[in-house]
Amino acid sequence: MTDDAPFLTTGTDRKGPWLIACDHASNHVPNAVNNSSLGLTKDDMHRHIAYDLGAKELSQSLGIILDAPVLCSNFSRLVIDPNRGEDDPTLLMKLYDGTIIPGNHKSDTAELNKRIRNYYRPYHQAYSKLAARRRAILAVHSFTPQLRGHPPRPWEVGVLFGQDRRLADAVIAGLRLKENLIIGVNEPYAGHLPGDSIDQHAQSNNKLNVLIEVRNDLIKTISKQNAWARFLAPVLQKALLDAEANF
Repeated sequence: MTDDAPFLTTGTDRKGPWLIACDHASNHVPNAVNNSSLGLTKDDMHRHIAYDLGAKELSQSLGIILDAPVLCSNFSRLVIDPNRGEDDPTLLMKLYDGTIIPGNHKSDTAELNKRIRNYYRPYHQAYSKLAARRRAILAVHSFTPQLRGHPPRPWEVGVLFGQDRRLADAVIAGLRLKENLIIGVNEPYAGHLPGDSIDQHAQSNNKLNVLIEVRNDLIKTISKQNAWARFLAPVLQKALLDAEANF
């Protein structure tokens, strides 16, 4: 697999019930996209606008503990956002959190379709194949503590769900057992979007699913990522058993 491969998988031979997917794992810009540059500074490419900081490492750590395969995107969400439907207007962002994306500003339909063909669809094809062999999907994301011009976000972890909240409710119940943990229920975002990853691979197939968002300042280091994985894994394991028993 080359550096510009649209996705990376680890642990495909693992036998656990979960598929762990990290849609915004990377800030990589493939060479075929504006010669590996979106016209942003190095600092901007290391901000939350380009990828979910710490989410890939948290996913990998959870994959080991849960004996689960892990699927990670290998392109920045600014190249094209895999957690959107193909007809979503934010699929290719030209402005994000107050920052203009120069490499996307003049992108036309042909460029959009090329990125869909080269990155978006191969990622989702791999997602579909992996999901077909698992009982539940865990989507792992991280969020910035504060968007520009907005108040600070108090939540430490968010649990997101759409119409299917079978697994999410069980996860929320497990997280609430930890004292003083600030939990966002469909926060800092509300549920799912039509055509996003969970919609495509879980809700459309009635597969148990949950999306976890961890505030990215809490998973900056390997030790913090591993600590969160050790905390979340038993919560997720029990939640899956409870959800399957109740439904």
